[in-house]
Amino acid sequence: MAVVRFKKERGAKAPSYAYKGDAGLDLYSNEDKVLEPMHRAPLRTGIYFEIPKGYVGLIWDKSGLALRTGVHTLSGVLDSNYRGELKVVLLNVSSKPIRIEKDMKVGQLLLQKIETAKLKEVENLSKTVRGERGFGSSGIRAGKTINNPEIGLGKIKEAIKK
Repeated sequence: MAVVRFKKERGAKAPSYAYKGDAGLDLYSNEDKVLEPMHRAPLRTGIYFEIPKGYVGLIWDKSGLALRTGVHTLSGVLDSNYRGELKVVLLNVSSKPIRIEKDMKVGQLLLQKIETAKLKEVENLSKTVRGERGFGSSGIRAGKTINNPEIGLGKIKEAIKK
């Protein structure tokens, strides 16, 4: 089990797991802020982490907050060599202003092992069935895979309806 050291400012709420077995540590706002519709802002947590070498902290949404309010978490990576305050970047995708209050859960931190890759530049990459087909390459319904990259959007929509 990895040990994650942290310090907190006076008045900040320490990160915590809500339930035994949870993947993410709840992160709490250390300030009051109003997020206007379609605006984003960093929220202070008052928490400073020392992520162990070989690990990364990944910042994710609180699903209940996202569902109830339309607030989405934009921040992402907490590297092991960063010692500054963790701020959670929130985006209000709703049509109403959202009030974030001090000590409110605003995100969660997942600790994951990482592997540093050795990069090797090459002239060609290996061939796969998928190839270079990207967004939408597997269709949107089970059993309705569209493998022909040559067909147009109209034909894709027709194939999906069938």
